[in-house]
Amino acid sequence: MSKLIALGLGTVALGAASITVFGAGVAAADSYAGQSYSDASSAISSAGNKAVIATSVGSGVSQADCVVTRSQSAPWLKGDNFSPVKDTVLLFLNCNAKLAAPGTPGNSLASPEGRAEKAAEDQKAAEAAQQAAAQQNESNTLLSPGGN
Repeated sequence: MSKLIALGLGTVALGAASITVFGAGVAAADSYAGQSYSDASSAISSAGNKAVIATSVGSGVSQADCVVTRSQSAPWLKGDNFSPVKDTVLLFLNCNAKLAAPGTPGNSLASPEGRAEKAAEDQKAAEAAQQAAAQQNESNTLLSPGGN
């Protein structure tokens, strides 16, 4: 019985050690996720690296406006000495529209991303309407006799 307990504890310890060793790279934050392809590739180039598109999904927006869903360092080796590639970043892109519309794929209004995009669009529309009303009001004031 004690051998079985010792074996079980050894297995649990080995599992915990493997999670610690192999899981460490997964928790790193992705500094390019959420950026447009043009912004991410500019930042990567500024750092002296190359941006390479690994995958691209959708066709609702231009490539420059595609959103980076994730990125990773290139996992391959090169040359006769098999040295790791350290200057290449792989980008995974979502080129669907930020908000779905009839016939256009994108984020649903039921999703958090879709609700956030709809709120941003509504805010921009409200600001544009306020600006147009202010300009119209100013034009009416200038056109009225006596400035009243």
